[in-house]
Amino acid sequence: MDTQQNTALTRALAEVPGPLPTSGVIHIAIPHTDRFTVVGNHLAQHPDLSCTAVGIAVRIQSLPQGTEVSIKALAARCKEGQKRIAAALRELEAHGYLERFRDRLPGKKVITRTVFCNQPAALVHPRRPAAEVRPRLAAPVPVRVPAAAPVRAPAPAPVLAPAAAPAQAPAPEAAPVAPPVPLPPPVPETAPTPTSVPPSPAPLFVPRVPPPTAPKASRRPLPRPSELTPERERAATALLSDLHRHAPRFTLSEDDVHRLVPGVAAWLERAARPDTIRRALTDDPPHPLKHPAKLLAHRLTVLLPPAPPGIDDLAALARPRVTVTPFQTCDDCDRAFRSPTPGHCRDCREVRAEHAEHAEHAQAAA
Repeated sequence: MDTQQNTALTRALAEVPGPLPTSGVIHIAIPHTDRFTVVGNHLAQHPDLSCTAVGIAVRIQSLPQGTEVSIKALAARCKEGQKRIAAALRELEAHGYLERFRDRLPGKKVITRTVFCNQPAALVHPRRPAAEVRPRLAAPVPVRVPAAAPVRAPAPAPVLAPAAAPAQAPAPEAAPVAPPVPLPPPVPETAPTPTSVPPSPAPLFVPRVPPPTAPKASRRPLPRPSELTPERERAATALLSDLHRHAPRFTLSEDDVHRLVPGVAAWLERAARPDTIRRALTDDPPHPLKHPAKLLAHRLTVLLPPAPPGIDDLAALARPRVTVTPFQTCDDCDRAFRSPTPGHCRDCREVRAEHAEHAEHAQAAA
């Protein structure tokens, strides 16, 4: 039995103007006349929102004012469970589309209000009117208005009335002459002053993933030891060749082993133990593991341990020795005092200095 096809879509597809794309979606756009909701592309194509969050946001935006949008109410209307709906509401709150807060009514009853904004970026960066956004390229050029010519009333034609005419019609009054319009002063021809164009608003969403055409950063070279000795080379070769016994997915070819030997030798030079290297290289691999050699080269480069400290570095970490000044006994008063050399205490030194000064004065007076 053949597969049933939708003939209405087939007929509509035949009426699409222009050549059809070879791949991708083909839109058949029929204008809505009723029961539709306008949804912005910033929501429909949001890079950080899940499809569930986008669908819940569209459902809430299409509901009329005052409709219950709690987690249980939405779970009763949608096929998703309460956990997925709660997670979607948290996503919308994190990106500013939804806000829930408690409000106290006059009767001391506390309710939860839900506020949904269809365009949260307009609240953070309000749009300016079109008249303000449009830049003024040049100053307006004044237009000279020519003076209005004075209007003169036509001279009345003489009227020849018969002598028997009882009265003569009064002549029409002349129309008032309009005052001349003064001309504006001439404006010197100068270059138009450039006006400051308001900066374009910041984009709403900045993509975190660089585009495919962005230049890729160069890979870091594989670490190498200062001297690749035969002992380190044999140990590194044995460790790489034995990896498949501990992790079957890390089966390497002979070329891969020869290429990765300098990196493992650099780890061995930095006093890393073989079991430590093995755990660092094989623990928690991605699923599925397509290129084990590339993963090992990346981990050998990124997780390289620091060089062990030298003797001078360890000596700098040692605690400095504290020199203790020994006790001495004064030769005059037998008092104990701290001094590196024996002699007299401070008081005895001051007394001796005073006696010497008096002796000098007495000798000078004599």
